[in-house]
Amino acid sequence: MHEFDTLDGAILVDKPAGPTSHDVVDEIRRQFQIKKVGHCGTLDPNATGLLVIVLGRGTKLSEKLMSSDKVYEGTVKFGETTASYDADGELVASLPVPPTTLAELNELAAGFVGDQMQMPPMVSAIKQGGVPLYKLARKGVEVVREPRFIHVYSFKFSSYEEPFGRFRVACTKGTYVRSLAHDLGEKLGCGAHLATLRRVVAGKFDVANATPFEDLLALGKAEFEKRVIPFLKLV
Repeated sequence: MHEFDTLDGAILVDKPAGPTSHDVVDEIRRQFQIKKVGHCGTLDPNATGLLVIVLGRGTKLSEKLMSSDKVYEGTVKFGETTASYDADGELVASLPVPPTTLAELNELAAGFVGDQMQMPPMVSAIKQGGVPLYKLARKGVEVVREPRFIHVYSFKFSSYEEPFGRFRVACTKGTYVRSLAHDLGEKLGCGAHLATLRRVVAGKFDVANATPFEDLLALGKAEFEKRVIPFLKLV
């Protein structure tokens, strides 16, 4: 068996709002001159938090690591529906928010716990005929999407001050949290969208152990290597 290189493995990045997951991969590849770099699960540009970056032979484990469960924290803004189900999208409807308590909100959120078929948003990276849906959406094309099987372990709000609710959700891979926000708004009767999102856990990895992206780029190669989780610890 070949000896593993110090750069065969994974590194945990705390992604800021702004760059795409692909931007993070490109910067790391360029800055540290690593040929093979990938990520395990896309975060939207405005989402922050844990991005598991695989390096060298660690890229062979990306499918395995991508299939792990996730935990997110964020805020939902009630009363406003957007085309993309998040704050980036065009506002399509605005309605008054009915008087609601935190307990009532959690009662509605509890209805999303368990196995379900979820309709992906039109603005998403899922491909149809080789074209990502978001590219079709930009042209004003709406296509029939296939619902996907997901499981939500827990969905709970910790605070609510109209129109914003703060939540934490644990779910399987492929769950669109912005779809949960949108569907919850429909249930409440006033619409809603995902205002902020942060991934805090992916499988056995926690954002508490991740390095902020800017800090990572400022490291020398030796310091960078010290933060790499070796291949054999990922298997």
